[in-house]
Amino acid sequence: MNDFTPEELALDPGFADRFEKERRPPCQLYLISPPTIDTGFVNTLARALDGGPVAAFQLRLKGMDEDAIAALALPLQRLCAQREVAFIINDSAALAHRLGADGVHLGQGDGKVAEARKLLGREAQIGVTCHDSRHLAMEAGEAGADYVAFGAFYPTTTKETEYRPDPSLLSWWTTVFGLPCVAIGGITPDNAQPLINAGTDFIAVSSAVWKYPEGPESGVAAFSALLGADKRKGARPL
Repeated sequence: MNDFTPEELALDPGFADRFEKERRPPCQLYLISPPTIDTGFVNTLARALDGGPVAAFQLRLKGMDEDAIAALALPLQRLCAQREVAFIINDSAALAHRLGADGVHLGQGDGKVAEARKLLGREAQIGVTCHDSRHLAMEAGEAGADYVAFGAFYPTTTKETEYRPDPSLLSWWTTVFGLPCVAIGGITPDNAQPLINAGTDFIAVSSAVWKYPEGPESGVAAFSALLGADKRKGARPL
C-alpha cells in the first residue's frame, strides 16, 4: 500500500465547484446540551426551542451514570416529542434503547453502527463522529449510519479536540454523497456562514446557544436568521 503525504491527501478547495451539485434541503440546527444540567434545564430547553426551528436535540452528559442521565432525560424527551424535535442520546446505544430515544450519536470508540442498528431498529437515527476523515465517513455510511459529523471546525471549549477540518470537506462530501452531514465544533452565529455555504446539512451547536448573551431563545433565533436565508428547498428530517 502506498504512503501518501498530507499534501497529496489534502482536498482541492475548488473540487466541488467543478460539478453541478444536487439540490439539498436547507441547512438545519442541531442543538447539543450543555455538559452538565439539572432538573430545571427542561425550562431552559423550552425557551431555546421557542427561538426557532431545531431539527434535533442531543443529550450529551459526560461522567454520569446512566440511571442519573435517564432521570434527567425523561422530561427533555417529552418536551422534544411535543415540539417535534428528534431526541438523540450521545455515546450509548443501550441508553437510547432504554429510553426509546429517536437515535444515538456514536463517537469512534462508542460501538459499531451495525450493533446499534440491531438494538435500536430500522427507524432509529444513528450518527457517527468522523473528525476530519473522509475514510471514517465513508465507512460509517457503508455501515448504515444516517448521518456523519465532521469537526471541530473552530476552537471550542465544550470538549477537547485535535482535528480541524477545512469547510471544503463539507463541499466534497455533499457533492459525492447523499448521506447528510453535520458540522460541529465552536460554531457561532458569527462564523457559521462559511459552513452553510460549503453545503453542510446541519450545524451542531452548544455553548453558542446556552451562553448567548441575551439567553438561549435569542441564541437559537440568531442561528435561525442565518438558516432562514439558506435558499436550498425542503427541510430534511433527522
